[in-house]
Amino acid sequence: MIDDDDFCDRPLASPTLGDIISRRISRRAMLKGGLAASAALAAVSPTALMAVEKAASQPFTFKGVARGVDENHVVAEGYDAQILIRWGDAVLPGAPAFDPSNQLAEAQALQFGYNNDYVGYIPLPAGSKSSDHGLLCVNHEYVSAEVMHPTQPEDASDAAKAAWMKKRAAIEIQAHGGSVIEIRKQGGTWTVVENSKYARRVTSDTPMTIAGPAAGHEWMKTKADPTGTKVLGTINNCAGGITPWGTYLMAEENYNKYFGGILPDEDPRLQAFFRYSMPAGGTWMALDDRFDVGKEPNESFRFGWIVEVDPFDPASTPIKRTALGRMAHEGAESIVNKDGRIVVYMGDDSRFEYLYKYVSEGRYDPKKPDPGLLDKGTLYVAQFADDGTMKWLPLIHGTGGLDASNGFDSQARVLIETRRAADILGATPMDRPEDVEANPVTGKVYAMLTNNSQRGQSSMAPPDGPNPRAGNSSGQIVEIGPDGGDHAAATARWDILVLCGDPERDGIGAAWNKATGPDGWFSSPDNCAVDPAGNLWIATDQGDNWVFNSGKAAPDAPKGEVPAGVSSDGFWAIETEGPGRGLAKMLYRCPIGAEMCGPRFTPDGQTLFLAIQHPGDDSCDRWPLFKGPSTFENPATRWPDFKEGMPPRPSVVVVTKKGGGRIGA
Repeated sequence: MIDDDDFCDRPLASPTLGDIISRRISRRAMLKGGLAASAALAAVSPTALMAVEKAASQPFTFKGVARGVDENHVVAEGYDAQILIRWGDAVLPGAPAFDPSNQLAEAQALQFGYNNDYVGYIPLPAGSKSSDHGLLCVNHEYVSAEVMHPTQPEDASDAAKAAWMKKRAAIEIQAHGGSVIEIRKQGGTWTVVENSKYARRVTSDTPMTIAGPAAGHEWMKTKADPTGTKVLGTINNCAGGITPWGTYLMAEENYNKYFGGILPDEDPRLQAFFRYSMPAGGTWMALDDRFDVGKEPNESFRFGWIVEVDPFDPASTPIKRTALGRMAHEGAESIVNKDGRIVVYMGDDSRFEYLYKYVSEGRYDPKKPDPGLLDKGTLYVAQFADDGTMKWLPLIHGTGGLDASNGFDSQARVLIETRRAADILGATPMDRPEDVEANPVTGKVYAMLTNNSQRGQSSMAPPDGPNPRAGNSSGQIVEIGPDGGDHAAATARWDILVLCGDPERDGIGAAWNKATGPDGWFSSPDNCAVDPAGNLWIATDQGDNWVFNSGKAAPDAPKGEVPAGVSSDGFWAIETEGPGRGLAKMLYRCPIGAEMCGPRFTPDGQTLFLAIQHPGDDSCDRWPLFKGPSTFENPATRWPDFKEGMPPRPSVVVVTKKGGGRIGA
């Protein structure tokens, strides 16, 4: 993920809502009681949580990890954390040994990519529920150039610098995308199966097809592809999903950062470019003209989609499914609705963007899955109301102002400009909606709203019900209950599970269960996972804020002293029901400068896969215990190898319980 401050400041008028929490609270307190009401009230008065009864015994029996910062990772007592695969490790046959000081694009194309994010597990054999043999599908979102590449001499000639930028871009193109690896558990240890027939690297130049309503539209055509149905590669793949039929969905997020150049002022595409913060000055245009909007203005419209990959066939062509809309896709987690239709929940990870769901037209038949289920259906955007209800508004050409009067000539254009279409419908701007997942056990849906420092600032949208805090640096989790348990329904109810952040920090308005202690809170929920028992787990991404998130840290703190309350990102269990609702504890803590990504459980709940992204990167130069910038030569940590000359390496970690058993139990 990208830090909150990296997103454009887009003034918006609040479409509805106002001070929803205060208007809802008296009714909800009478109906439900407990933290559901108290969390809402705390948005108005943080001291309201004192009314919550002390929580009973917790279903999570492990002792939580304490807040803190270390060069190494930390896992809860009674658990093991094993490195499964690292950036540069072999994926395909013939991959050379990793040599960080002499990286080559040709080598990276065969090796595990950089900044692993989403992790999906598919049991082997196909269709089974095996928890000791399967395929791991892993996204590689972006690169952290400062700690990935050796530093170039400042006195290098302009020609040398230009040559280096081209070489670096070629390596980075191969470090993006995704990896499919076969893994097996033997003797209690997980290993990567070498020379697997399933092994695959998907990169930023892998040939792909474009399907669905936007395929072939004029804005999808380029000089290299006059049909508008073929594209090279996928970029900035954040979270994703695994479909019921066993394919791998890759979500394209902040693709705008890869494009540079200038579009003429009179160009009709400028409005669409502005709405997606385009262009953002990418460096790849030094290698490939398709990333220069002045030379190939339509290329960017071919990114920002959900990509479907068949992990069982490395020779298959990935497909961009345009029916699911174009945005900064955080994820694409699906559920089979009770009527058999497929529902895919998605967040658009930018400040003041929206929550979406896609509902297929056809039904899922496990005996004969329809490959077009993600091509024919309806995309909806969420609108929250002040009485705890919400509507899902359909983005259909010809309805609700999505017509020629607003520049939409077809359904293709509605989907290419999904954000602007949602603006016109009056969707509710959210505080960076990231992962959105349905709990198949309870039927509830959880939306991670990471943070939004611009909420209520100047001309920006003011606080509202699901986004109740101005200057929100810590985020919140919104719980959605589809009406009648029908995920395809046009209406639902919503609630706030927790308002994140330090509950003792004045003015932050955090809302947790009363029993929450100094190690029981987190900030900036990002990814989530539901284990086989229906328990909710949270991965955090504080970005640059981790250094100051407690409000107690200071850049001039004495060297050797860890400021109180500061912590690296981590993976948290959180209770969602009963008197313990809103209690959390950390199972795993990342090394310094890293982000927690990719949580995924095996079907038996006894293995957890975590992706540790950009170790040694986020704002380590602001950390009082590490002076100066974190670089390839002098990183804040050399996790996970801790060998001189070896830079930090994003890696997938396997967490298991010592002696076996379900994670968290």
